[in-house]
Amino acid sequence: MLTGSPAGTLFFFALPMILGNLFQQFYNMADSMIVGRYVGEDALAAVGASYSLTTVFIMIAIGGGMGASVLTSQYLGAGEYRHMKTSICTALFSFLGVSLILACGGFFLNRCILIALKTPANILDSAVLYLRIYFCGLPFLFMYNVLSAVFNALGRSRIPLCLLIFSSVLNVALDLYMVRALAWGVAGVAVATVIAQGISALISFGILLAHLRGYESGEEKPRLYDTEMLARGVRIAVPSIVQQSIVSIGMLLVQSVVNGFGSSVLAGYSAGMRIESICIVPMIATGNAVSTFTAQNIGAGQPERVKKGYRGGLLMSAAFAVLICVILQLFYGDIIGAFLKEDSGPAAYETGSAYLKFIGWFFVLIGLKASTDGVLRGAGDVNVYMAANLLNLAVRVLFANLMAPVAGIQAVWWAVPMGWGVNFLVSYAWYRTGRWSRKRII
Repeated sequence: MLTGSPAGTLFFFALPMILGNLFQQFYNMADSMIVGRYVGEDALAAVGASYSLTTVFIMIAIGGGMGASVLTSQYLGAGEYRHMKTSICTALFSFLGVSLILACGGFFLNRCILIALKTPANILDSAVLYLRIYFCGLPFLFMYNVLSAVFNALGRSRIPLCLLIFSSVLNVALDLYMVRALAWGVAGVAVATVIAQGISALISFGILLAHLRGYESGEEKPRLYDTEMLARGVRIAVPSIVQQSIVSIGMLLVQSVVNGFGSSVLAGYSAGMRIESICIVPMIATGNAVSTFTAQNIGAGQPERVKKGYRGGLLMSAAFAVLICVILQLFYGDIIGAFLKEDSGPAAYETGSAYLKFIGWFFVLIGLKASTDGVLRGAGDVNVYMAANLLNLAVRVLFANLMAPVAGIQAVWWAVPMGWGVNFLVSYAWYRTGRWSRKRII
């Protein structure tokens, strides 16, 4: 991170993160694809109705991990290994506690939330069952994502990649067994997800303990928990959680709009959203890599190197966006068809296909946004980019709710690039001031 070509270093660091996040999204997408193909349209809609809520928790975990990893990266760049270990321990204990609280809340309140989101009555019970099982495994989800962020902060992005490949293969195998062999339906894919996440989290923790022994921290042992370090981490983690979860929170807040069009439209939209979540992975992962690159170089006192890495991140994101757009315009029908049974209604196909054809043209905007936000987050300059992401959310929610009754379901996805564009413009304007380079958090 601290020497060599900034663009080349960033690319080879980001590549395992991109592949790892792709496997993570495939891991999440397998539930929808398998129930849609082998159970039916209503099962796909039930998992889809749950998806907007589960994604909020996934992104809280990822955002919290990214926030905690900034401290770890800066201590690593400064060579302060004892403090680095303390920051890791503090983050793990803190997010374990947070995940337990959220799991309990989600388990008991999910039916109320689904009803508030106007979930169609014919799929409500299945969605509730899926979520209750899912929330039982939420602590494993949190710990795995925080551990992955720690490995990335240490510059070891290949370790999460290998674990995600293992976890994804295990999840798909369990999904197929529980849905096709045991005929458990929606409950089967939820149980498979919890088992795969639990095994991956335990393996990740064991590898991290072995890895940290390689960093000499002097005679004074690192502390297991530091409240002052927690306060620093929270100041970074909260805006990072907002930034990472903004898309999923937007999905949740407009879910009632989509639900109002019926379960067939919801099934098609759910398939489209699952595919979008995979399509934006390269851009989001590049932004996360820019964040780690920035944090280590700020810790080492090299802000000019950060600017070169940022330019490299923008070019990478733009290249990925163009490639993905071409693929979607050529194969959108076949991609949507992979989620639906042959006897699914035309509304599901038409909704999913229309969404993919439209959104493919705008992925470059989320790439620009993610890399710019990555610089601000990595430097610890989080207030402006948190405001930019909240503005993104406001634009998406207000436009979708105001225009959907007039323009139809299309208004929900018209709002997406509008939010991305506003977010990028605000974050980039602040980046141009250069104030982020003078920010200090350690």
